[in-house]
Amino acid sequence: METIQSRNEALAAQLNQRLTDKRVYAVNVLGAPGAGKTSVLTGLIKALHQPAFVIEGDIESDIDTKKLQDLGIRSYQINTGGACHLDSPLIERAVDENPVEDCFLFIENIGNLVCPAEFMIGEHMKLLICSVPEGADKPYKYPLAFEKAGAIVLNKVDLMPYVPFDYDYFEKGVRFLNKAAPIFRMSALKGEGFLELADMLLCQRNR
Repeated sequence: METIQSRNEALAAQLNQRLTDKRVYAVNVLGAPGAGKTSVLTGLIKALHQPAFVIEGDIESDIDTKKLQDLGIRSYQINTGGACHLDSPLIERAVDENPVEDCFLFIENIGNLVCPAEFMIGEHMKLLICSVPEGADKPYKYPLAFEKAGAIVLNKVDLMPYVPFDYDYFEKGVRFLNKAAPIFRMSALKGEGFLELADMLLCQRNR
């Protein structure tokens, strides 16, 4: 019997091909509440110097979408009303209503490290955003998110002198789960670390 997840995965594969045909590179952005997902996206889009469209996922509110729109970044709001992750039908509907072509598509998923990691939504890669104040133990507590990540951002590194954070312990946990994903140290507040991530995404898209 076909399950909800298998139907979602089938639609995700179709959506991925549709985006690829339109030369759209889709990035599923994961992270806990307060990790700085929207701030990282804002700086990253500036560093890319490429057309970009953002789908913002939240349980309620459109605060982040309004911030992005005020900065001139095209964005679209999805409110799940309680669901803990976005799914392929929601993304397909958003793309139907907002045709995209020759651009980056960033999908900021619901803020948690559990449910969003389990579901494909048409993306070409998952970008996982962590932050120093969350602690160095996140790879050990939420392994699937780190296993699935194509790249990992450690945000708010400017707080390292003030917050206990064992980077070696963090990196060891990441590498046990994922030997390939690059780790980018970043400070969205100070605008540091964006060029390296932008270069990586440009290379991935060009492939």
